[in-house]
Amino acid sequence: MSLHPTISHGAHEAFILPFQPTVSCGAHATFYFKLSSSSIYLMNQPTLTNIRFAPKGKGGKKNMVSEKRQPKHVCVIGAGPAGLVSARELRKEGHSVVVLEQKHDIGGQWLYDPIVEIEDALGRITPLKVHSSMYASLRLMSPREVMGFTDFPFFTKKGRDMRRFPGHREVYLYLRDFCQWFELRELIKFNTRVEYVGMVYNIEFGSDMKWVVRSKEEKCETVNEEIFDAVVVASGHYSQPTMPTIKGIDTWKRNQIHSHVYRVPEPFRNEVVVIVGGSFSGQDISLELVDVAKEVHLSVKSLELSEGLTKVITKYQNLHLHPQLHAFAVSKSSHSCNHMDSLDMSSLINVTNLNHYSTIKRMIEASIIDNLFEDGRVLFIDGSCVVADSIIYCTGYSYSFPFLDTKGIVVVDDGRVGPLYEHTFPPSLAPSLSFVGIPKKILGFPFFESQAKWISQVLSGRRTLLSRDDMMKSLEEFYHSREIAGIPKHCTHDIADFDIKIKSSSYNVDRSLRPKERFHYCDKYGDHCDFPHLEDWRKVLCITALRNSIMNLETYRDQWDDHIDELLQETLESPHFTQLDPEAIPS
Repeated sequence: MSLHPTISHGAHEAFILPFQPTVSCGAHATFYFKLSSSSIYLMNQPTLTNIRFAPKGKGGKKNMVSEKRQPKHVCVIGAGPAGLVSARELRKEGHSVVVLEQKHDIGGQWLYDPIVEIEDALGRITPLKVHSSMYASLRLMSPREVMGFTDFPFFTKKGRDMRRFPGHREVYLYLRDFCQWFELRELIKFNTRVEYVGMVYNIEFGSDMKWVVRSKEEKCETVNEEIFDAVVVASGHYSQPTMPTIKGIDTWKRNQIHSHVYRVPEPFRNEVVVIVGGSFSGQDISLELVDVAKEVHLSVKSLELSEGLTKVITKYQNLHLHPQLHAFAVSKSSHSCNHMDSLDMSSLINVTNLNHYSTIKRMIEASIIDNLFEDGRVLFIDGSCVVADSIIYCTGYSYSFPFLDTKGIVVVDDGRVGPLYEHTFPPSLAPSLSFVGIPKKILGFPFFESQAKWISQVLSGRRTLLSRDDMMKSLEEFYHSREIAGIPKHCTHDIADFDIKIKSSSYNVDRSLRPKERFHYCDKYGDHCDFPHLEDWRKVLCITALRNSIMNLETYRDQWDDHIDELLQETLESPHFTQLDPEAIPS
């Protein structure tokens, strides 16, 4: 189905371009656009009525639209999990959908790419040539059971990775199965990079707004331009590296990379490696490197160690933690590289006993590394120093939409994409522009699904949004509440607030993690569009895995308590897993 013209720029003079939708609309309907070198004007657009779309595909994949709904022509940017489920929900709601994907296949981040940005190892040049930040050994942090879309369980399959916490390849295969089952590939234009997305001029903000999307196919200089009623940005946010500000970083002569380009440990064999950043990727890569590197120095901002990190620091003699808090008495003016004594783990864990805790915390938050010297020395803020062969920056990623031109309405400011009502709609541009997948610290796939369903229903007219003023008021109240809670701006989109502190096995999951409260925001999203609340088993499994990872960093993916097996059995007997026969899904 096509409800749109394909526009190509000609001479500067304006001209009228008619086009006809290839659907049955009763009377013959023609749309007109007037083009000039600077403007596009929508001349008329009759309301479509009595539209019927035939059922499509296997059972459950009907594509019916009621007489009251207004189908839109929608561009989805990205064919990762957020983009795929957006395309599925949009088509289900009756919209015409085009998905633009810069890679040769679906998957987004989950499409592993062994190629790295050798000439730009710190990821400072945009746009990046390589999208995926997956390293070869990466495995899920949550059980596969909690990851699946609500109507497409993440089954185990013979001949594939059947582990509870599978590797990235298995997630890609799950997404491939999802794409095949719902026949989404026909909607996707692969090897197509989006160059520009902008508002069509001289049309007032509101439901009649149009968007021009310019894209370029790989190995082709021709720029394709198309007009859409709406654009859904689902391009992900784990591709553009965030780099710290460190004195000497531009003159340090040895190997420096961001984890975006890390793939395998072998290139670091027998090296002294500094890992900057102690979050999930920093810990993962550190544990992988201890088997090949001479020394691994993990530098973290947190003053409090989890039980799991304490265990691995104690276990591996070549794994060192910085800052060494008891070493702050060492003169910071000394640039010698005397090797520090072994860490006193008790002094690190009981950091609250330090008189200058708050001062040290501010120093660490500013920078973990004090200076980098051209001869290879790395001076930490605690005064300790090592001569390193390589530095790997596991310092996270930035939101980046280089193709998007909203005339300053939507901006990225210190890690906050805004203004976005419910992390989805910019009030002044809603509902014609929306974002899926902006939030972090969430159960990704089900959350993407609820966002996509909401967007699809708003675009069709089945759901309505608040007024722009009310959306802005709600957004300002949200920002204010985060500020009062002491949550920095760059954590605006950390939804579930999983930054919890668990230090011992006596931690009570049910009371301290409060699964119902932790997933309140996910359930709130569901209320926008009658999306089912997350099942209790999904919440408990997720929280239990999180707790286990904090206490047993090295083994949590392969070892769990016996009561989890009972919960998993209950999970596999739930309606979520019995709604489909796994044998019916082709491999």
